[in-house]
Amino acid sequence: MIRDGSSPVVLHDDHVARCWWCGADPLYMAYHDREWGAPVRDDVRLFEKITLEGFQAGLSWLTILRKREHFRTAFDAFEFEKIARYRPRKVEALLKDAGIVRHRGKIESTINNAKRACDMVDEFGSIAAFIWRFEPTAEMRPVTMDWASLRQLGQTDASARLSKELKRREWSFVGPTTMYAFMQAMGLVNDHLDGCSAREPRLVDRTRFAVPR
Repeated sequence: MIRDGSSPVVLHDDHVARCWWCGADPLYMAYHDREWGAPVRDDVRLFEKITLEGFQAGLSWLTILRKREHFRTAFDAFEFEKIARYRPRKVEALLKDAGIVRHRGKIESTINNAKRACDMVDEFGSIAAFIWRFEPTAEMRPVTMDWASLRQLGQTDASARLSKELKRREWSFVGPTTMYAFMQAMGLVNDHLDGCSAREPRLVDRTRFAVPR
């Protein structure tokens, strides 16, 4: 692969230019190309991503991505109504499951957040209707998405507000940096770099996306 000396965009052997962070792992490249930054309104997918972002803390996203299918099996495909009914016996079973990240605090957080997700659906109609209220306006976004811009975006005012509101509703493992990573992945922002082959398709996706209300 070839790295452009002026930006962290990599031209891979398949002649596709990608953001540097996906490296050369085929699973990570597919995630970059097909998922990351595409707008999502499905509540289960939103809950899954919040959960996996919490499990990622202290680990790489690639580690979680490689375990994602097993996570889906272990956590009932992230159907949060089911997870909200988990009992202590289920927690103990999950702690013995080598296919996931075996961290009691994160497992118990997932169950707590599932209960809070059910409350959110009752209040707003969907998780998506709540989450998409925090999409930043164009005026809040960088004019160009280059390396210098990206370095300033570890967290933002929008992700801090989302984090604060989720914590107020008693969600856990939802800090502002974690929530910005969530916003990047779920398409509330498009942080594919200028020159990345996925940037324009994600912009098109957003113009076709109906924001949940």
